[in-house]
Amino acid sequence: METRTVQPGRVAGGTRAPASKSAFQRAIACAVLARGVSKIRGAPLCADARAALGIARDLGAKVRETDGGIEIEGSPRFATVPPREVARSTDESLILSCGESGLCMRMFSPIAALLGLPVILAGSGSLARRPMRMVEAALANLGVNCASDHGLQPLRIQGPLANQRARIDAQGSSQLITGLLIAMPLLGGDSELEIENLVSAGYLDLSIDVCARFGVKIVRHGTRIFTIEGNQHYRATSFEVEGDWSGAAFLMVAAAMRGVPSGLRIWGLDAQSAQPDRVVVDAVRAAGAVVRQRDGILEIGPGELRPFEFDATNCPDIFPPLAALAGTISGISAISGVHRLASKESDRASALISMLENLGVSAEIEGDVMRIHGGGLRGGRVDSLGDHRIAMAAAVAALAADGEVRIDGSECVSKSWPGFFEVLDSIRAV
Repeated sequence: METRTVQPGRVAGGTRAPASKSAFQRAIACAVLARGVSKIRGAPLCADARAALGIARDLGAKVRETDGGIEIEGSPRFATVPPREVARSTDESLILSCGESGLCMRMFSPIAALLGLPVILAGSGSLARRPMRMVEAALANLGVNCASDHGLQPLRIQGPLANQRARIDAQGSSQLITGLLIAMPLLGGDSELEIENLVSAGYLDLSIDVCARFGVKIVRHGTRIFTIEGNQHYRATSFEVEGDWSGAAFLMVAAAMRGVPSGLRIWGLDAQSAQPDRVVVDAVRAAGAVVRQRDGILEIGPGELRPFEFDATNCPDIFPPLAALAGTISGISAISGVHRLASKESDRASALISMLENLGVSAEIEGDVMRIHGGGLRGGRVDSLGDHRIAMAAAVAALAADGEVRIDGSECVSKSWPGFFEVLDSIRAV
């Protein structure tokens, strides 16, 4: 286990946002289903994206990493509509290793269900604790044989998936629905999905956008209904992965609380992105930071910071950096959407409270709201609990502490942003 020490300091200059792992993984899935060779460009290649590449290979795609990105030749298993299994022993299960990526397991489950053979999706580390019952229930509702281990991984799936009209309970996640939207255009007829208990719906817009780049059309009606024409084909394409608003949120918070007057510049972010986490701009503005967007560059500078309130229900990944920001501001800030923090890489609500308390700030949960009594951050030691977003939140909080902060398990940032600490060092003002 690695321990990283972060010293107090200010930030300035500029940097590029990391590639969105959400868009990266979706593009990999579409490339596996496409006819021809797709070229995907984006950096860095995080652990979750590498897990998706491993699944691509296991599904029969040819993958080649180049200096300019990744080339994926689509799998012959999906060359026909509907897909048919190529010659293979029916006594043998196809095993897909998802690493620690919840999106990989939930998204690739419907794709695996396109095939008429047994498939096992297995994970490691924190993924062993993350719920998969929504996958089991939804696929069973669609006529697919799917079994979990008491609601946890591994998942055992036996297709094939068939086109139909169905009502699906998303059970508070959009990731399985993403997999269904990607898989169903390859079926032999049209489908319609009505989704209940959907959150983070913007990620489904991202899925639709990525599919469109590969030549597949999915139509959303209102907030809950999706129509998917069958007998479509994914076409190989060149795909530039957009910047990640989830990762950039940590840099924005760093600049808001410890930036120099000239501010911090971040490029590579799409102001019109479907990523729900782009609302972090509204959150840091509510806290008093100065934010400007011009010529494709986001500029963030310090302002007269004040306690803020923000609803992170549909963007739970920016809860950790906002909690770090609240910890630096004198007064009580309130962030709602606590229920979305359960079953992440850690019990993220408890992990955030522990992090803040170890750095001298108190916080408590009232219903679905975390109230943070900010001001007076001190140095200390934080256990990341293997959660990349806790490690990054502790790192940006350290910039405003009165002493160094030691972060145990800091290597977990590789899940979403392998070069995070190096980027943080590069923007520190000298």
